[in-house]
Amino acid sequence: MLNAVGWGILIPLGAIIARYLRVFEAADPAWFYLHITCQMSGYALGVAGWGLGLKLGSESVGLIYHPHRNIGIAIFCLATLQVFALFLRPDKKNKYRVYWNAYHHSVGYTVILLAAINIFKGLNILKPATGWKTGYIVIIATLAGVALVLEAITWAIVLRRRKRNNSYGNGANGSVQL
Repeated sequence: MLNAVGWGILIPLGAIIARYLRVFEAADPAWFYLHITCQMSGYALGVAGWGLGLKLGSESVGLIYHPHRNIGIAIFCLATLQVFALFLRPDKKNKYRVYWNAYHHSVGYTVILLAAINIFKGLNILKPATGWKTGYIVIIATLAGVALVLEAITWAIVLRRRKRNNSYGNGANGSVQL
């Protein structure tokens, strides 16, 4: 449950917050602090669950679920790399920021994808009542639905903002664009 909430709910929620709320000018810088809060809370719960999983795995002599274990280790390593990469984040105006952003997004989305896969693997191993798997599917579908609606809204805002800026002739140096 720790892993499902940490890696499977809070981390994707934090990604949704960062991806979609930053478009709203009124949400700056609150979106960033909400993103960090979700990510760090999800990471803390995920690490606790990962540690508990290692402990339970070591006590289950002869019973090893290699794919679930290996994916869990990969999730932990990538997420920890993400945390340490925060110390190397360049300033917004730095020419290398675009590369850091590409790294940050690709590793982050990889963690989210691997976490969802591994949560289903864990549920198949534990074989809880059907309500647990259904509940997680409903949560993931809800997050995906919210992301889809926010994607449409934010694209509309971005396109309207670009059109407004172009109609005012706002160039990089304040000159009229041709």
